[in-house]
Amino acid sequence: MSSAGAATRGALAAIAVLGACGASQGPAISAPSVVIPAAPKSPATAPAAQLEPASVAVGGVQYRGRLTQGGWLRGIAPAGTRSVTLGGMALSLAPDGSFFAAFDRDAPASLALMVTSADGFSLSMPLPIAPRSWRIESVNVAKRPGKLPDAEFKARRAAELARIGAARRLGSSAGGWRQAMAWPAAGRISGEFGSQRIYRGEPGAYHSGIDLAAPAGAEIRAPADGVVTLAASDAPFTLEGHLLILDHGMGLTSAFLHCSDLVVHEGDTVTKGQVIGHVGMTGRATGPHLHWALTWQGRRLDPRLFATPER
Repeated sequence: MSSAGAATRGALAAIAVLGACGASQGPAISAPSVVIPAAPKSPATAPAAQLEPASVAVGGVQYRGRLTQGGWLRGIAPAGTRSVTLGGMALSLAPDGSFFAAFDRDAPASLALMVTSADGFSLSMPLPIAPRSWRIESVNVAKRPGKLPDAEFKARRAAELARIGAARRLGSSAGGWRQAMAWPAAGRISGEFGSQRIYRGEPGAYHSGIDLAAPAGAEIRAPADGVVTLAASDAPFTLEGHLLILDHGMGLTSAFLHCSDLVVHEGDTVTKGQVIGHVGMTGRATGPHLHWALTWQGRRLDPRLFATPER
């Protein structure tokens, strides 16, 4: 056994679960794989603003986050850790052992966080993911722009979706994933994340971000450090209008829709609080507002669970 592996195994063996649920002693280790009992679930109907971040330490593994659909997790693994997985998916590890993960709007009730040391010793921690109830919102706009013939819309939309997918996969070394995010614009919340959208009586997909009702021309600021991976400055997209995507590192990205204009370009590095564009109503929009969306590894997240102060 290597010294790093032995140190990590020793850290993982010192099991203690700490957090809002109180402290409890884990089971004694008698095999190379240990499962910690799940903590009690949060109330299924709790509003987003009432889902408090949980702080947990399991041996040498520490993490903090909002363990609910659309929520997040930031953690750090002990030195000598070979891998960390969530639900069987490998997570990227920063040089200091830090990692990030998040939970889709439709995440299951439980996901296993597994940490493996250099010598193959594994610790599996089932994470309870609190379910949420979702609103139904009626929107007085057509499901898709009516000015384009079907064939032209489909062709343009396919190209746009390809650009969006590529921008979200590009990745960067930005450190915004470590930061508490700031609201990118001032304004009341006019559209909630996760709500089922009805477009003039026609059901559509759920709302993948949060809408902030702000006046046209209001500043949009970067919620965290990042790199611009898509800036649709010249030709607005059919639905998103002038679209900007920031990569915050570790697979976490922000998208800003319906902008009137953008003041940064693809490849630019931006810092938290920097002006990146202005509020508008380009694309499919009924009035000036900012649609802010967050994704991680294809999973759609609730910006309200990331931004501070809470609203």
